Amino acid sequence: MRLKRAVITGCGAITPIGYSVEEMMRSLDAGVCATRTMPPEWNRYGKLRCQVGAPIELRDPKAIPRALRRTMSPMSIYAVQATLQALKQAAIDPTSIATDSRIGCIMGSTTGSPIAITQTYETLLSGNEYEMLGASEFFRCVSHTVALNVAQYLGIKGVVSATSAACASGLQAVGAAYDQIRLGRQDIILCGGAEELHETTVGSFDILYAASSKFNDSPSQTPRPFDAARDGLVCGEGAGVIVLEDYEHAIKRGATILAEVVGYHTCSNGIHVSQSDDISMTLCMRTALEAAELSPRDIGYVGAHATGTTQGDAAEASAIRAVFGADIPVSSLKGNMGHTLGASGPIELAATIEMMNTGTIYPTHNLQEIDPACAGIAHVREKTPHKFTTFLKNSFAFGGINSAIACSVLR
Repeated sequence: MRLKRAVITGCGAITPIGYSVEEMMRSLDAGVCATRTMPPEWNRYGKLRCQVGAPIELRDPKAIPRALRRTMSPMSIYAVQATLQALKQAAIDPTSIATDSRIGCIMGSTTGSPIAITQTYETLLSGNEYEMLGASEFFRCVSHTVALNVAQYLGIKGVVSATSAACASGLQAVGAAYDQIRLGRQDIILCGGAEELHETTVGSFDILYAASSKFNDSPSQTPRPFDAARDGLVCGEGAGVIVLEDYEHAIKRGATILAEVVGYHTCSNGIHVSQSDDISMTLCMRTALEAAELSPRDIGYVGAHATGTTQGDAAEASAIRAVFGADIPVSSLKGNMGHTLGASGPIELAATIEMMNTGTIYPTHNLQEIDPACAGIAHVREKTPHKFTTFLKNSFAFGGINSAIACSVLR
């Protein structure tokens, strides 16, 4: 069986530093940091060490009809909005999707809506009655809430599924879509991930000492990927959506191709539920390159996952060093927008495609002093003109889950 080629024809992004890919790129160019001090209700369940986050002000949710919006929390609204952006760039009429069973949807998130889950349990515990819950709460709480809401909004008749692997969720969704396209099962898949910011999500990192807390009084100084003073991640929110399409289908309809997905791999470290492992990260990146029939020398840039955690950044730097040595430019975008968790992979993938197509690499924000444990790779510390035609994007997650995707300009 001859595998098909999968190309990217549209990208959409709702992020803490911009409500579109264009806004996001302008903010990266300006060196904007989205980290903010969070309001008092952040501590409603007890005092968190981490008092900062990277929030988004939701725009125009009522543009979505109420009958569809009632099952959506902010994360699903972000996803619908990012999807519409991606479809517009891909020149696909959203109203045409419901008549085509060859168009699917694969979306990832860490959990269902943490806002809805918390509200549901507060209601149950206060009244001890299921009848106090509305009919729509369930659809905001389920783990596939983003996928189902995007699919229902557009009337999708093709494949609909959800990936849930914490911070790797969104990139795994793109990888799963890549497999569907290559196998010829769908012509187009809307894929990516979404998350919403909530104190219970931050609390899960806080109790593991993985959330930043030393910069509560100077929020713009954190997170600090690869930096000697880093002390943890900063949770953000948003959505990233990619239109992934069969190459021949895209050519036939005259679509503009932004990039081609040429390799993907995901694997587990099988060692520790919360500690990153450089050996399995190395295996993941090397296997993605092998799938793409590329050597490390073919890669012009590595988009690091690097969240600002002490152990995770060091492990990833070690793995990148083992695969690429010290010559390939590396940066993380989380110093600007925080860690958007399951949305981070597709958001950063969209940004990296823009960097490739404009010949500019944006630096790791807040990287002032490289930690010796993260040395030996080519950290990008200022905006750098750099022409590259192929890149690797990493996403690594709690649970020991690794994922990496290779993309290039159209070969």
